[in-house]
Amino acid sequence: MTAATHSTLFPRVPDTADAVLDGLDPEQREVATALHGPVCVLAGAGTGKTRAITHRIAYGVRAGILQPTSVLAVTFTNRAAGEMRGRLRQLGATGVQARTFHSAALRQLQYFWPKAVGGQLPRLVERKIQLVAEAAAACRVRLDRNELRDVTGEIEWSKVTQTVPQDYAAAAAKAGRDTPRAAAEISQLYAAYEDLKRDRTVIDFEDVLLLAVGILQDRHDIAEQVRSQYQHFVVDEYQDVSPLQQRLLELWLGDRDSLCVVGDASQTIYSFTGATPDHLLNFRTHHPGATVVKLVRDYRSSPQVVHLANGLLAQARGRAADHRLALVSQRDPGPDPVYTEYADEPAEAEGAARRIRALLSDGVPASDIAVLFRTNAQSSIYEQALADAGIPYQLRGAERFFERTEVREAGAALRGAARFGGNDTLLDDVVDLPSQVRAVLSTKGWTTTPPAGSGAVRDRWESLAALVRLAEDFTGAKPEATLADLVAELDERAAAQHAPTVQGVTLASLHAAKGLEWDAVFLVGLAEGMMPITYARTDEQVEEERRLLYVGVTRARAHLFLSWALSRSPGGRAGRRASRFLDGLRPGSGTAAGARTEGGAGGIERGTGGTGGGVDRSAVRGHRRGARSPARCRVCGRTLTDAGEMKLMRCEDCPSDMDEGLYERLIEWRSDQARALSQPPFCVFTDKTLIAIAEAVPEDEGELARIPGVGARKLNRFGADVLAMCAGQEGVTGGQAN
Repeated sequence: MTAATHSTLFPRVPDTADAVLDGLDPEQREVATALHGPVCVLAGAGTGKTRAITHRIAYGVRAGILQPTSVLAVTFTNRAAGEMRGRLRQLGATGVQARTFHSAALRQLQYFWPKAVGGQLPRLVERKIQLVAEAAAACRVRLDRNELRDVTGEIEWSKVTQTVPQDYAAAAAKAGRDTPRAAAEISQLYAAYEDLKRDRTVIDFEDVLLLAVGILQDRHDIAEQVRSQYQHFVVDEYQDVSPLQQRLLELWLGDRDSLCVVGDASQTIYSFTGATPDHLLNFRTHHPGATVVKLVRDYRSSPQVVHLANGLLAQARGRAADHRLALVSQRDPGPDPVYTEYADEPAEAEGAARRIRALLSDGVPASDIAVLFRTNAQSSIYEQALADAGIPYQLRGAERFFERTEVREAGAALRGAARFGGNDTLLDDVVDLPSQVRAVLSTKGWTTTPPAGSGAVRDRWESLAALVRLAEDFTGAKPEATLADLVAELDERAAAQHAPTVQGVTLASLHAAKGLEWDAVFLVGLAEGMMPITYARTDEQVEEERRLLYVGVTRARAHLFLSWALSRSPGGRAGRRASRFLDGLRPGSGTAAGARTEGGAGGIERGTGGTGGGVDRSAVRGHRRGARSPARCRVCGRTLTDAGEMKLMRCEDCPSDMDEGLYERLIEWRSDQARALSQPPFCVFTDKTLIAIAEAVPEDEGELARIPGVGARKLNRFGADVLAMCAGQEGVTGGQAN
């Protein structure tokens, strides 16, 4: 076997069970060795949660405590499940099942259906939207393509929350959902859709979970057979489970408690699909004997990025915020986040392109750079800016702007109007180019007022609105331009973006960026109305927007750029302002109102039932005894990770109430002391310590000793002088060192 086989691509399989634990930090090691009883892992962004849970499974298998075929690990995407299986193979734990909820349920359905129901499992419908369209036709309800997508989404939400058609209206109202059509109408369409499926003997994606739940509830013999097969369960991204997935998990478990869940309530960003962090937050209540391990050592992001992420959560409200994790970076310091205010959106996109070009020149690969935005409709201006700069890019989780159905349809309508506009009565009363575009796009569903709520209808409107804005900007640059000129411009823009871009800069929505990371991240469009989005009205919706921004921040390893524009187009009214979420965080924005000072720290809370497989935990206990609470800013309450800020006990950019005169006297006194000692001034006190003294103005030795940087030795040597200066006494001079 060659040395190359032991590269990072082909790591050596650990020789023993104990070798599986090598390299884990104390909290990760606790996760890996807590093999009995319920375990809840609260894992912050970048803290190595997948590493912890895969090593837990591998350690249990290699130690002979867990049989590989008795373990079922479930997660939410095929990519995550594949990654988990790959890591387990590298650790020598083959035979473990790592699947998505749907994959595991479908496999069980296919096996037990003949026994439970008879015959073959009904065919699975891959795209339910056609059935929804037929249901709408049967109900004589006309839905356009985007309304079909949104109604389909409402049916999916109903099913994962176990809501039947007749209860939809009440459930939607209780959940505060913005329904794409009248709730009663959606209830009718939902019922018709279910009837069509029964008539054709087909099932959809959500039925897989519903039918699995039904069989396990009704057939105790089958439930016992499943439980005899799978005796140990691991659930990743537990904050994203729906009520239906939770019910299936409970049926798999039965009355056992061999369960390990992993999640982070601060990364709950899919509430609109039925996901809820309640199961994660209530875990200790439902399992009083659970061991709870908090992972807060961030191995992904620099201290500067982590500081900003912690600051975002320090301002949060609600139940998820009460359980937030204060991350502590394990990486070397990096550059500070860069905040930039632009006059308009094109300038913002061009500014991002310039900075990306500089990063590329500095050797940062294009594939390690991402531009993240709130809505897919924002991508077009960044697509154009990168194309103009000759920077390759790739879109993730969204179609290219000019490939979107509504944009293609709008282009065809504009092309037809340009060709035959003289005979089109629609354009009789409009003269200027923007008005012509608005008139043409009004036939495609565009209105001057955006639709309420989110979803496909809103996405379609945003795409068409982007074309209207483009027409306005085009006219501003070329006042004599015609509709034909605009169509030619659109064609040129579309053609310029067809080059292969697999290795390019990633353009993605914040939702699509979940679970990914890059060296450099640009968070763009951070203005009120976009972040938080304008239709986030309730406190819960606004807090989810904050969490979405938190997810965006924690995607960055080193370089983080945050920007916003004061107006939409050049020369427009500068009526926008930076997102409220940046108040108290960006320089010059003051202190965030109502910042919270309480919060979670890393560590272990051992339940009465967690034995951890008999593993010696003395090292972990010692670690717990020495653990400290995180330092927090005395002004805004954010967690402090920078050593200098810890001395000040406040963030660098938080307001200072320093006594300037006292500070100057301290500086002069320190210089005299340093000369007398023949040492550099910082050996007496650092600048940060002198600032902290000038801010606190201690009155006695006890208050002075509490200032970081003033130890017992320095208190004994310099305390009398410092306290005398704080009291305003004159005549304190240097040269008194002993």
